[in-house]
Amino acid sequence: MSDLYFALLQAAATPADQEAMQTASMGSFIVTLIMFFVIFYFFAIREPKKREKEQKALQDALQVGDEVVTIGGIIGFVVSKKDDTVILETGGNKSKIILKISAISKNLTQHDEQEEISKK
Repeated sequence: MSDLYFALLQAAATPADQEAMQTASMGSFIVTLIMFFVIFYFFAIREPKKREKEQKALQDALQVGDEVVTIGGIIGFVVSKKDDTVILETGGNKSKIILKISAISKNLTQHDEQEEISKK
């Protein structure tokens, strides 16, 4: 019904009115396109950068003695830390594994700074 009404309005409209309708239609298209790019920025660009920043902070705060979980699910204690590698001690038989720091996904050890922040 609304399509028929719109078609009748368009047929009865003068050329100036039709031009105004096209301009309004183009304006709404541009607004929709801008909104799409804003939403795309927040979901596709900003969120991954935020996660990368948090992961980098986790890796920089890593200390010897911390209990960590790797991206593969291995749980262990940090025995040694170098520029881009860590040595983890896992299991009851004290097995040692050399890993890249980027393979650490979670730090299970609470540090004093983190506890103070969580209290606030």
